[in-house]
Amino acid sequence: MMLRYALRTVRARKAGFLGAFVALMCAAALISACGSLLDTGLRGTIRTERYAAAPVLVSADQDVHRISVKHRHGRTKVKDKAKPLAERVWLSERLRDRIARAPGVARVVPELTFLAQPLTQTGTGGRTAYGHAWDSAALTPYRLSAGRAPQAADELVVDGDLAARARLRPGDRLTVQSTRAPRSYRITGIATPATAVRHQTSLFFSAAEARRLAAHPGQVTAFGVLPAAGTDPERLRQAVAEALRGTTARVSSGDARGPVEFLDAAAARIRLVSMGAAMGGTSLLVAVLVVVGTFALTVRQRHRELALLRAVAATPGQIRRLLGREALIVGAVAGAAGALLGLLLGGWLYSRFVALGAVPATLERTVGVFPPLVAFAATLLGAWAAARIASRRVARIRPAEALAEAGSERTRPAWGRLLAGLLCLAGGVVLVVLLTALRTEAASTPVTLLAVVVLSIAVALLGPLLVKGAASLLAGPLRLIGPGGRLATANLRGNAARMASVVTPLTLFIGMTCTVLFVQTTLGDAARAQVREGVRADWIVAARGPGVPGAAAQRLRARQDTVTEVVRTTVRVGLDKYPAQGVTPEGLTRTWDPEVTAGSLDALGPGTVAVSRLAAEQQHVKPGSSLRVTLGDGTPVTVTVAAVYARGLGFGDLTLAHDLVAPHVDNPLASSLLVRTSRTQRHVAATLRGFPGLRITSPAGAEALEAGHERTNAEVNYLAMGLVLAFTAIAVINTLAMSVAERVREFALLRLAGATRRQVLRMLRTESLSLLLLATALGSGIALAVLTAFSVGMTGRVAPAVTPLLHAAVVAAAGLLALVACALPGRAALRVPAVTAATARE
Repeated sequence: MMLRYALRTVRARKAGFLGAFVALMCAAALISACGSLLDTGLRGTIRTERYAAAPVLVSADQDVHRISVKHRHGRTKVKDKAKPLAERVWLSERLRDRIARAPGVARVVPELTFLAQPLTQTGTGGRTAYGHAWDSAALTPYRLSAGRAPQAADELVVDGDLAARARLRPGDRLTVQSTRAPRSYRITGIATPATAVRHQTSLFFSAAEARRLAAHPGQVTAFGVLPAAGTDPERLRQAVAEALRGTTARVSSGDARGPVEFLDAAAARIRLVSMGAAMGGTSLLVAVLVVVGTFALTVRQRHRELALLRAVAATPGQIRRLLGREALIVGAVAGAAGALLGLLLGGWLYSRFVALGAVPATLERTVGVFPPLVAFAATLLGAWAAARIASRRVARIRPAEALAEAGSERTRPAWGRLLAGLLCLAGGVVLVVLLTALRTEAASTPVTLLAVVVLSIAVALLGPLLVKGAASLLAGPLRLIGPGGRLATANLRGNAARMASVVTPLTLFIGMTCTVLFVQTTLGDAARAQVREGVRADWIVAARGPGVPGAAAQRLRARQDTVTEVVRTTVRVGLDKYPAQGVTPEGLTRTWDPEVTAGSLDALGPGTVAVSRLAAEQQHVKPGSSLRVTLGDGTPVTVTVAAVYARGLGFGDLTLAHDLVAPHVDNPLASSLLVRTSRTQRHVAATLRGFPGLRITSPAGAEALEAGHERTNAEVNYLAMGLVLAFTAIAVINTLAMSVAERVREFALLRLAGATRRQVLRMLRTESLSLLLLATALGSGIALAVLTAFSVGMTGRVAPAVTPLLHAAVVAAAGLLALVACALPGRAALRVPAVTAATARE
C-alpha cells in the first residue's frame, strides 16, 4: 500500500524529485569513479614484458621489514610489518648455482637492468630506456632481425622500435647516456621481441660492458628461470622457492612477475589506493552534506501536503515510511545511472593520471562490479537516511502544528539543530588546531579537507541564524536599492531556513575550492623560498635527460670551480620514509646553506648525516646521535648526526655524502650540479661542451624549473579534487534552481499586487547576491582558518600563500553559478500567467 502510494507520488511529482535525482546521481557517479581508482590500485594488473619467456622469476625482497615479537598468556605472536623501498634491490650472483640445482630447471639467466638513455633527435616515444646484457635477451625473447650480437665494449644492439624511430641500421653509431659518461657505441644488430613490448626501450650491451654500466659487481637485478621440457611452471616455482629457503629472495610467476619488472607501477598501486581513498572519503562526506540538504529542501516544499496527510490521520511512522520509500525509488534509479556513469568517469580519471605521469601505463585499469555496487548501495542508504533526517520534524509534531508550520517558517531553530551545529563548529575548531601540529603533507592534507567539510556542516546547521544575522546587517544597504531590496530583506528574514539551504553549497564550494588551490601554493612557495635562500652557487647545471654525469663535475673541478653534485633518493629510518639527497661534502658551505641550527656541515662525510629539524624531532636525535638509515636499495647504514638544519621543505629531510648514496640508487647521475665560480655562464658552457643535453642556469632559473615540477604535482592534486568541486558546483546550481522553482506562487502574488517582472527578477538577484556575500564571507573565513593552520604546521609561517586574483576568480565563479541558477528558473516561472500560477494546485 505505502509503496504503491510512493510510486504514484514520484510519478506525479517528477519535477519536484528532479533535484534529489540529480544530487544522488552525481554522488553515485563520484563514489563509483573513486572506487574504480581504488580497485585499480588494489587489483590492477601489471603485465610482464621483458620476462615473458621466463615462467619463473627470482628477485630481491623490495620491502624493509620491522618484526615485533609479543609474549602474552603463554603464546608468542610475531608481527612482520613491511614498507616498500624506493630503489631496486639487487641479488647476489652466488644464488645462481642454488637455483640451477632445483628440479625442473633447464637454464638460469641472470638479468642486469640499468639506466641507458639513447641520445637521438626522435627520442624513445615516451618509453623508458633500459640497458641489459645481450645474454638476457632470451628472457623475452629478443631475436636478431639484422646484424649480430655485441661482442666488444663499444658494440650495441638496439630494439626494433628505436631503430625504426631513429632510422638506425647496423654500422651506425649511437651515443648512450648510461650510469657513466656519455659514450658512442657502434650498432651491430637490431633485435625484435617475440611478444609485444610497448612500455620500454631495450639496449643490449656485451656482458662485460653491461656489468661495468650496472655498477653492482657480484650482483644481478633478477634471475629468469627457464624450465626443462614438460615441467609445470607452478611446480617449478615451488621447487625454486624450496631451493632458496632461508634467503630473502622472492620467487614470482604469472602476473606476479610484472611488479618485479616495473617497480614504478608497483609503487603507483599504493599511490592510487591513497588517492582513491582520499577522494572517495571526501566525496562521501560532501555527498552526505549535499544530499541531506537537497532532501531537506524537497521535504520543505511538500510541508503542506505532508501536514494534510497528518491531519487526515496519517501516523508519524506512515509519513516516515512514505518518504523513505520515495527516497529509495529515486535513489535506485539515480544510483544505477550514476554508478554506470562513474565507470566512464573513472576511466577518464585514470587516463588523465597516466597522461600527467602520476600513474604509469604499465598499471592496467581494472573494471570490476564492486565499485558500482558499492556506489549503488551507498546511494540507496544515503537517500533513505537523508529522507529520514529531513522528515524527522514533520513526522513528529502534532497535525495542527504541522499545518501551522506549513504556512510559515518557525521563528526559532530547533534546539537539537542548534546543539549539533555548535558541536560541529567545535569539531572544526579542534581540527584546525590539530593542523598546526601536523608536519607532513600526507598527514595534513586529509585533515584540511575534513576541516572544511565539518565547518561547512556547522554552517548548514546554523544557517538560519546566520542568514537572519546577515539580513540584519544588510537591511540598511538593501533599502537603498528600492522595493526589490526591501522585498529581498523580508525574504531573507522570513525564509531563513530556505535561504540557508542555498548558502551551504555556496560556502562549501568557495571554502573547498580555495583550500584545494592555496594548499598547493602555500607549500610550493615555502619550498621555493627555502631553495632560493639556501642556494649559494653562481650557476646550476641541470640535464634535459636522465642526469648530469660525474665526469662533468670532474671537468669543472679541473678548472678550480667548487662543484657540489646532488643525487636525489628516498630513504627509510625504521619504517618512516624521508626524501633525501646525497651531496659532495668538499666545499659544500660555499654552494649550499640549509640554515644549520645545530652542529656543523664541516663534519659531513661518508659516516655522517645532516637532518632536517622535522626529522630530528621525529627521530629524537641531535648532533652526535647515531641514526640507522635504510638506503633506497635496502642497504642499512648507521651514521652519526653531524648537523640539524631548518630548510628541510626545500632540500629534503636527510642529507648524506654523495659517494654513500650514489651506488644505492637506480639513477646515480646527479640531478644537478651547484657551481661556485668566477667564470661566466658562457665559459662554464664551453667547459661542458662535450656533454650533450646539459643546460647552465642561474639559481633563479633553476627555481623556475623546480616550479615546473611542482606545477605537475599540483595538477595531479587539482585533478583528484576537481571532481569533488564539480559536484559541489552542480549542487549549488541544483539547490538554487529548486529554491527558486518552489516560489512560483509567491512570484504570481507579487505580480498580482503590482510588481513587474523586472522588479521580481531584481529581487531575486538581490537575494542571490546577498547570499553570495554571506557565503563568500563564510567560505573564505573557513578556508583562511584552515590554510593558516596548515601553513603554521607545514612551513612555520603564519601567512598562507593566497593569490588575490585567483580568490576573486573563485568568488566570481560562485557568483556566476548563483545568478544563472536563479535567473533561468526565475524567468521560466515568470512566463506563467500570474492568475494561473496563483490559483494552480500545489
